[in-house]
Amino acid sequence: MLNDLIQTDWQDILHDELQTDYVKNLELFLEKEYQSKTIFPDKKNIFSALNYTPFSETKVVILGQDPYHGDNQAHGLSFSVLPGTKIPPSLINIFKELADDCKLDIPSSGYLVPWAKQGVLLLNTVLTVEKGKAHSHKNKGWENFTNCIIKSLNKKENPIIFVLWGKPAQQKKQLIDQTKHIIIEAPHPSPLSAYRGFFGSKPFSKINNSLKETNQQQINWLLS
Repeated sequence: MLNDLIQTDWQDILHDELQTDYVKNLELFLEKEYQSKTIFPDKKNIFSALNYTPFSETKVVILGQDPYHGDNQAHGLSFSVLPGTKIPPSLINIFKELADDCKLDIPSSGYLVPWAKQGVLLLNTVLTVEKGKAHSHKNKGWENFTNCIIKSLNKKENPIIFVLWGKPAQQKKQLIDQTKHIIIEAPHPSPLSAYRGFFGSKPFSKINNSLKETNQQQINWLLS
């Protein structure tokens, strides 16, 4: 089931992982969940991050936790929401920091696909969730799978910039070769922690400066 949802070079990269017993068990779990409950994102969007940002084009990773669990929010990209959806508090804070950092207007839409199409992998560590129940698909296998994604990126020769906001994301540092890749970290942008150092951390200009230093195309952060 899961293999069929990946349409990019990630299918080859993750082929062996998709055959493992834990992924087979995860597939069985998801099959039951999607049949009996409301699960986000829609099944077709589970791997949106991988489909919008192929392995070969990934140069920045912004790591989130699990998907939004409200209606019409999650669509498979960390922090992003579907067009026309009210912008969630964490993303509002990300946009405030973006505006301050890059002197841009605060975007009116929380749809981050334009970033994903430029090589920014918007990856959650858990890729599905039950409606209204945050972390309900924690410890079902997704963490191993997304660790495999990070380990695969760690093998790339080109330097990748990993953006780790908050402690859960920062625990992934052990998977990353910091002699080759770049880590940008700060507290999580949620209202609970944004004032502890997320605001003023200037991640967007840091990303572009690092891309420039490694002779890679910078990201146009402008959204609608």
